[in-house]
Amino acid sequence: MRSFGSDNHSGVHPAILEAIASCNVDHEIAYGDDNYTARAREIFKEQFGPQAEVFPVFNGTGANVVAQRACVRSFNSILCAETAHIAVDECGAPAFMTGASLCPIPTPDGKLTPELIRPHLTNWGFEHHSQPKSVYISQCSELGTVYSCDEIRAIADLIHPHGMYLHLDGARIANAAVALGKTFKEMTTDCGVDIVSFGGTKNGMLMGEAVVVLNPELVPELKYHRKQCAQLSSKMRYLSTQFIAYFENELWKKNATHANAQAQKLRQRITELLGDVFTQRTDCNILLLKLPRPVADRLAKTTFFYYWNEADDEIRLVTSWDTTDEDIEKVVKALCDK
Repeated sequence: MRSFGSDNHSGVHPAILEAIASCNVDHEIAYGDDNYTARAREIFKEQFGPQAEVFPVFNGTGANVVAQRACVRSFNSILCAETAHIAVDECGAPAFMTGASLCPIPTPDGKLTPELIRPHLTNWGFEHHSQPKSVYISQCSELGTVYSCDEIRAIADLIHPHGMYLHLDGARIANAAVALGKTFKEMTTDCGVDIVSFGGTKNGMLMGEAVVVLNPELVPELKYHRKQCAQLSSKMRYLSTQFIAYFENELWKKNATHANAQAQKLRQRITELLGDVFTQRTDCNILLLKLPRPVADRLAKTTFFYYWNEADDEIRLVTSWDTTDEDIEKVVKALCDK
């Protein structure tokens, strides 16, 4: 069965598999002192700016935990959207691994704003309260919306005078860059982002994630946090070579462009059939919509998907780098059938 449940459900792009096979020769020094990781570091500097330092890790939760460990201490708090991945889908790992408390903030569209953040910038120096130290945003958001560069910069400008850090979770950062028509640097470094969880797994890689540090203050201790969080790979060349292939010939852009385009095509086809049943904008490759339960049950017989809010009959459909037109028509046919 084909799946619209998650872009994690898709396979690995052939170019990534070829890169892994091609590096599987001879011996290389372990723990990141290999030639492939050296090249990957150069590429990340090209993408994010010369000050960028990259630390490959195994997975997205690991990247988020390592990034937050660099930003906060146990008496701090992490501000995030109520729907944020670290608040909903990581089994409490960020709070458990940092000791810091999460401060989830309700949002209408999965995006934080200075107006939503400002009321939580309180109790400075008051020992009975956690001290705000980090703001976490997802780009794209879990609701399929995308922050503009101006929106990111506004958050950074608000919190930096308070000595706080801005962490951007880029599990779908390629989809956001394509949606905005921006480079990674324009969307992060130039907007005042301090640290990035850079994801590739959802966009055609096998297990490629990295912590990209943009603020030099956070670099010195990062390697120790990565080790303590069990995110240091001994045979790191197999992670790093994926990033080389991912950036070469802009594979990241080709994959994300296709996923985003297929999401728009799917949204249009559903709208033609059912009208405006969508609950959020579709800025990237995530669609949120409401379907009557009988219709959703019928769709589930041919296509895998998740309920986003089962009590409200809201489902989530996610397109991938390998979503075909046939996949989309299969959904349409299921919605048409009686």
